[in-house]
Amino acid sequence: MGKRLFVGGMSFDTTLDTLKSAFAQAGGVESAEIKYDKLKGYHKGFGFVEMVSEEDAKKAIEMWNGKELDGRKLTVNEARPMGERPPRREGGGYDRRGDFGNQGSNW
Repeated sequence: MGKRLFVGGMSFDTTLDTLKSAFAQAGGVESAEIKYDKLKGYHKGFGFVEMVSEEDAKKAIEMWNGKELDGRKLTVNEARPMGERPPRREGGGYDRRGDFGNQGSNW
């Protein structure tokens, strides 16, 4: 198990200081980050916390996974490298032809 944790389901009211303080209850926090939307400026509701040891990381998962912080239930688990995630589904409303289909217009 690693020391880096994924933290999802965060309230948009949760600050970096709140996140660090919460996880410090489980042990030493090496670093924490909240991911922000670069265009809109607000955070995306998830982030990462790096604990000092694997033991502290395990304690943090037990302490915070499924528990509420700032009124939202958190999902906390071991962070996975980008390459290990399942592929995203394609979508966005396009059909196989690459358009939105005939929506009543003959343009």
